[in-house]
This record gives sequence, C-alpha cells and structure tokens, in this order.
Amino acid sequence: MEETDTGIDLGLSSYAVLRGRKISSPKFFRRQERKLRRAHRALSRKQKGSNNRRKIKRAVARIHARIADRRRDFIEQETTRIVRESQAVYVEDLNVKGMATRRGRLGKSVHDHSLGTFARTLEAKCARYGRTFVTIDRWFPSTQLCSHPGCGRLSGPKGREDLSIRVWTCTGCGTRHDRDENAEVNIRAAGRKRAAEMRREAERQNACGEHVRPRTSGQRSPKQEPTRSPAVVRGGAGGNHPRPRG
Repeated sequence: MEETDTGIDLGLSSYAVLRGRKISSPKFFRRQERKLRRAHRALSRKQKGSNNRRKIKRAVARIHARIADRRRDFIEQETTRIVRESQAVYVEDLNVKGMATRRGRLGKSVHDHSLGTFARTLEAKCARYGRTFVTIDRWFPSTQLCSHPGCGRLSGPKGREDLSIRVWTCTGCGTRHDRDENAEVNIRAAGRKRAAEMRREAERQNACGEHVRPRTSGQRSPKQEPTRSPAVVRGGAGGNHPRPRG
C-alpha cells in the first residue's frame, strides 16, 4: 500500500498537490466573472416584468449553470483518476467556511474551488471501490513541519502568516522545501500512521468478538422448537378435530 498511496494538500495556488503531480486551479468562476458582471449590469437596467428582463435573467442562469456543470465534471474526473491511481488516500479536514471568511478577497476563490465537495466526492468513491480514505486533523502542521527524514522541525511558514511564501528552507537541517509538496509528504506520513491505528483497532475488535451470555442448564435454545405429540395436534390422528360451536 505504501507504494500506491498519496497525500492530498488542497489549496488555492494549486488546486491539489498529490504524490508526484499537481492539479492546477481551474478557476471556473473567475474566468466567467467578467461576462457574469456584464450580464448582471444589463439585468439591472431592464424594466421589471418586461420580456427583455426575462431574457437577461435566463442568460445569467445559463452562465451560472455552465460554471456549475464544468466544476462538477472537473471534480468527477479528478476524483475518479485519484481512486484509480491510489489504494489509499489521505486528505486534510478543511474548514472551508472558515477559509472563505478569513481570507477576505480570496473568499470567492475558496468557494469557486469547492474543496469540500471534492473531499466528499473522493471519500464516497473510495468507499465504493474499496480504497482506504483517511482524514487528517485540520490542526496538523503539515505546512510548517520539515519532512526531511530525521528532522521534523517546525520551522516552516505559518498557514495564515504569508501565503506568498511558496519555498522555504528548514533552519534545522537546511533542506529547501516546496511549500505544497512538503505538506503532501507530511500528510501522507500522518495518514499512514492513522491508517495503521485503524487497522489495529479493527483487528482487536474482530479478535474479541461479540459478547455472548452462557446458556444455563435446562434453558431452551431460541432456535429450538418444542416437540409435540401427534395425538394432540389439531386435525391429526385420534379424532381430535375441533367441535363446531352452537
């Protein structure tokens, strides 16, 4: 599994960083933002209730539908590719609403990426095709932690400190790291550790089995049916038919 697993670092500069490749940001909303702004400006100039206003409203709806369809198709294709390439996937648990609120002007980009939908779709496909899916705690310092073997010093840039720092050098071992690739390595290591813990817990529960109360002597098993004498069975031999009343 170690050769076919991957960590996924989700972000804005790159949509996702996986083991060995990056997914660039599609920016579906940003690419249609100018056209959408013109359509909304034209809509505001039309008289309410007029046919021209209804036409512009349909045009605005078509632009939004086109953006949503392209985003949905992109997420479906990328998640399917990840599931086919990897036997285990490790993803950070992101607070998307908090990211959109905290980053101000970048809030539109956070919503445009639909990172929460991407993670939920990937989790559902991993469950469908039997892949391991592990969520890493959102407070795990994947960006700040040096991924060089034997180092592990927290000397990287803080997540909210300066997003423009894409490359940094560890003060402990002197290794030069790409911010996103370093985060992916740390997420993958933490995911492997968490997956191993989950397997040990599952094996322990399977070994213990379900608690069964011992049966006392003389107690009938719930599946055992009581035997009846043929002479007392309704309608059997011996003429024990029920007599009609009245």
